[in-house]
Amino acid sequence: MPLTVCELHHIRSLDQLFDELSRQLKLPGHFGRNLDALYDSLANDVAGPFELVWRDTAEAQKALGADTYATILEILETVAEERGDITLDIHH
Repeated sequence: MPLTVCELHHIRSLDQLFDELSRQLKLPGHFGRNLDALYDSLANDVAGPFELVWRDTAEAQKALGADTYATILEILETVAEERGDITLDIHH
């Protein structure tokens, strides 16, 4: 299966993050647009392999808040570790 690359730029809200991930990774229609659902969808519903490239993360951290940003990173890192077919490229 070919590698899908998901590129995130200038993320300023959770809605924008969810929109971009939904569009680029084709999250299912039942995706609940919350952080628990994000974990579930990335862990179970998205075909791999894929690479997630997130640029401008300092901007995202400021806009989302440090706690929300840290939770998102934890979700992405956990899913990548559990699945093994996801590569993260985070640009601070």
